[in-house]
Amino acid sequence: MCGIVAAVSKINIIDALTNGLQRLEYRGYDSCGIAILNNNELLRLRTTNRINDLIEQSKPYISNIGIAHTRWATHGKPTTDNAHPHFSNNRIALVHNGIIENFELLREELTKKGYNFISQTDTEVMAHLIDYYYEQSNDLVSAVTKSAKELKGAYAIAVFSSDNPNLVVGARFGSPLVIGLGHNENFLVSDIMAISDRANKAIYLEEGDIVSITHNSYQIFDKAGNEIKREIKDVKSLNQNVDLGPYAHYMQKEIFEQPTAISDTLSCIDAQNMFSPEIFGQDAKEIFTKIDSILILACGTSYYSGCTAKYWLESVAGIPANVEIASEYRYRESVPNPNQLVIAVSQSGETADTLAALRHAKNLGHNYTLSICNASTSSMVQETKLTFLTKAGREIGVASTKAFTTQLVAFYILAHSLAVLKNKTIDKNAIQNLQHLPSAVQAVLALEPAIISWSETFAKKEHALFLGRGMYYPIALEGALKLKEITYIHAEAYPAGELKHGPLALVTEDMPVVTIAPNDALLEKLKSNIQEVQARGGEMYVFADANSQINNSQDLHVITLPENLGLLSPIVHVVALQLLAYHTAVARGTDVDKPRNLAKSVTVE
Repeated sequence: MCGIVAAVSKINIIDALTNGLQRLEYRGYDSCGIAILNNNELLRLRTTNRINDLIEQSKPYISNIGIAHTRWATHGKPTTDNAHPHFSNNRIALVHNGIIENFELLREELTKKGYNFISQTDTEVMAHLIDYYYEQSNDLVSAVTKSAKELKGAYAIAVFSSDNPNLVVGARFGSPLVIGLGHNENFLVSDIMAISDRANKAIYLEEGDIVSITHNSYQIFDKAGNEIKREIKDVKSLNQNVDLGPYAHYMQKEIFEQPTAISDTLSCIDAQNMFSPEIFGQDAKEIFTKIDSILILACGTSYYSGCTAKYWLESVAGIPANVEIASEYRYRESVPNPNQLVIAVSQSGETADTLAALRHAKNLGHNYTLSICNASTSSMVQETKLTFLTKAGREIGVASTKAFTTQLVAFYILAHSLAVLKNKTIDKNAIQNLQHLPSAVQAVLALEPAIISWSETFAKKEHALFLGRGMYYPIALEGALKLKEITYIHAEAYPAGELKHGPLALVTEDMPVVTIAPNDALLEKLKSNIQEVQARGGEMYVFADANSQINNSQDLHVITLPENLGLLSPIVHVVALQLLAYHTAVARGTDVDKPRNLAKSVTVE
């Protein structure tokens, strides 16, 4: 969601700006733009088309300073006027990720001061506010510092002035911002991937940092204006594995990378101590012995991983677990429990709602915190006492796949680690099944041709129903989410036992019903649910385990998965659902990797 690329260099920087935006396309956007100095005057190029259009517009120009942005619309429609960068008095240019909550009040005050607004955005307020303070001091760092004290919300900005052709200033308040250090050029970016081909060092800014960069220097200040130091890290090559190779889309590539992602997540764990609390941090054993329950906070796909984990935590470890949608949790009156472990789950570690919920929980007195995350430098990792880092690698497709399955691996390890610590009896095959999981997923991927044949039927539908029982109900939810995200087919999921309590009214021959049918204690009850659908003319599509004795018929289509891995089988089944959603989207001709209206990293509420 929204990408920032800003640069100061000894040479022409325009290619670095536009190439950087292209590297951030996966985050999702509906407009883009750049601002540069041209003959000592601000020049702005913007479009509601793809970045290639911006590249064509920028070809005639040369500049050693500039800022660039991909926008995902919040305030105001995706129009050229609302696209970033925003100007003030033709001397201040600014790009912004996040949301300013008090923008309406500031807009009213700035209008009284004589500022004219040409956009509907909250961002233009920031540009005018900084210009107002810059007018007084002619010091851009000071102007940003003073403006930050008036702004409420979560944001990251990059700003420069036509008065100073060698200075970009940035600020990080709730949204990621990184300094990239190159040779005779420096950068400010929301994701270091944007300039990994030009920067060899990176500095991840912390909450409240304000920074200035020139082509050969940088300074970092705290909220009070005091200069501070931050750790400099090497930029490892991020170019590997970003090519599509033989795959048609990043989502397909990432689905097929899941055996490797799971293996990589497990590789950092000693097989003899796979269920050791120390995996989660040096203080984990002490904390785990004190907790009496678990609260999981997450959004979207990560929320469904938490819903699956609830079954494992309670059945394996015997610990009560509750799962809350992060955006709801922070706005309700909850009962804090200081002995509860709060787990925040996010692929990026920058999900605004989840971060806010985590901070809310800590403010309520929840001191035992754990993050399950795919980004070691993220805000979430920095703000929890314990951490489990998944090794999914970079996920570019907006619809999450390998991040989800590696989160489930983390939860499986957590449930068993807690069980061992509490002297609970666990399945003797638990470690063996976990080590075998990459092979089991690989076997599901081999079913792709059969799933493609289903997708051709699904592509002609506008509605679908997903059913699951027990720990497979969250997997049904995730399958429905994947289908709606990338195909735009309306899809819902229900516990199969709830079918006759309402959803059955929707069943017709035009409503395909997808059912997850593992060979477990609930299989016979699930077969009854299948018959309920068939009796009403519905068409069933069943992902079944071997020996489930569910056979193909005229209105009952069955794909048999290779094996049942017990508690890990939800991971095996979700891969099949991912493939169904992906190939249905391909058949419908949608933009699989960049579905409409969605963004990869949701850094605003």
